[in-house]
Amino acid sequence: MKTLKLVLGDQLNIKHSWFKEVNDDTLFCLFEMRQETDYVKHHIQKVIGFFAAMRQFAQDLEAQGHQLTYIKINDTNNTQSLTSNLSELIKEHKVEHFEFMYPDEYRLDDQLNSFCDSIDISSKVVSAEHFYTNRNDLSTFFKGKKQYLMENFYRDMRKKHDILMIAGQPEGGKWNYDKSNRNKWKGDVEIPDFKAFKNDISKVRKDLEKVNIETIGRFETKTFSYPITRAQAIEQLKYFCEELLIHFGTYQDAMHTKENYLFHSRLSFAMNLKLISPKDIVTSVINYYRKHGDDINISQVEGFIRQIIGWREYMRGMYWAFMPEYKAKNELDNHNKLPKFFWTGNTKMNCLKHAITNSLDNGYAHHIQRLMITGNYALLTQTHPDEVDEWYLGVYVDAIEWVQITNTRGMSQFADGGKIATKPYVSSGSYINKMSNYCGDCHYNKSKKIGDDACPFNSLYWNFLDEKREQLGNNFRMGMMYSLLDKMNKQDLQNIKEKAQHIIEHQDEY
Repeated sequence: MKTLKLVLGDQLNIKHSWFKEVNDDTLFCLFEMRQETDYVKHHIQKVIGFFAAMRQFAQDLEAQGHQLTYIKINDTNNTQSLTSNLSELIKEHKVEHFEFMYPDEYRLDDQLNSFCDSIDISSKVVSAEHFYTNRNDLSTFFKGKKQYLMENFYRDMRKKHDILMIAGQPEGGKWNYDKSNRNKWKGDVEIPDFKAFKNDISKVRKDLEKVNIETIGRFETKTFSYPITRAQAIEQLKYFCEELLIHFGTYQDAMHTKENYLFHSRLSFAMNLKLISPKDIVTSVINYYRKHGDDINISQVEGFIRQIIGWREYMRGMYWAFMPEYKAKNELDNHNKLPKFFWTGNTKMNCLKHAITNSLDNGYAHHIQRLMITGNYALLTQTHPDEVDEWYLGVYVDAIEWVQITNTRGMSQFADGGKIATKPYVSSGSYINKMSNYCGDCHYNKSKKIGDDACPFNSLYWNFLDEKREQLGNNFRMGMMYSLLDKMNKQDLQNIKEKAQHIIEHQDEY
């Protein structure tokens, strides 16, 4: 029997059981396709990074002796469609059986299931062997519950997998050290130079230029700095443990004009392509902590572990629990467009200038920049979540829909009405000043609500609360802010709202 096995671009797990033995009757296939480059405008570094990692993976499979068909983006036999490419290979090689790993995106899952229903050969789907959880574990865990609280899921994960646990209790006596992880970085703690690989992507770039794919972002260097192999991902992980973990938790929410990465690991790209698994990362971090516990506080480790076995697994579970309806959620009824400066970084608002420029230059921003700068601004200006989803899915090298849409439409934009977040993550300029040095040399005054030099976040914040009172007024976590809003002088509020409306209508002037 001739078997065809499909490997998608985010399934580059060389440790998968598929690849343990060489079978002459098995043909693997990987495709670079316009289907994947064109459904949204991606960052140029994202497209190049994916293709570079896929090509290296194909070389690694062939070096192990596996049979492989790899179709490049500009190959003449490339139909640019997943199912059409598969159909051609099945016909050409007289394939009798087809297999694929569970995709992590709903659209691909739907496409491949429909394809299997249409072909007259047998088919099978297998685990991608990457996550701690299965697709439906979270739905099962929360069955019958009114709220899908991540903290409950996270604690269960800690217990189930015996992570930072001692005799059934959380190591250190606390489940969560979040209150210790909100420090502003003031330059007094040295940050090592970030780990940058020099992956030659010249051939990928030339191939892309031949097909005129429309992208966003910038790519000024000749090499790709993120890991594109498992070995590089492990090297990146080792660097994180040795150089950055010691201060990760303390400054994980901090932002600074002179630092793009601070103490963050930059492992998300490799992890989301499955070059390295969350279990690999968690095991390595904990083993390093065990050996160097006298130097590293548990708050640093717990903060990092929570992002992986808490948020990452939780977001994937929420994605499969609520798709495809989730993609259309707009519970706050927002309909404005993103301003042009989201594609240029040309704004007088210093926080947005830095967060967006970093995104465009590097395909990167850490979670607080995404949540409390760009996401906060988009929500305060009442931007349609479709607009926000498209930008986030395109601009970041690590963005794949299963993790992007739940973070963006749920956590950031509160478009799901509170399934993921218990309140909207919005703030005035005071929070931005608390966690960064962005406000220090900004064109705008962080303390003013109205006037030409007033921080736009301030008027936008109070206007948002007033505009969304019907949806948010009874939210128990918003009670204090609505109490302050109710006490505000009516004329002052009117002035604030007029200022906010001017900002929304003239965003690219700010």
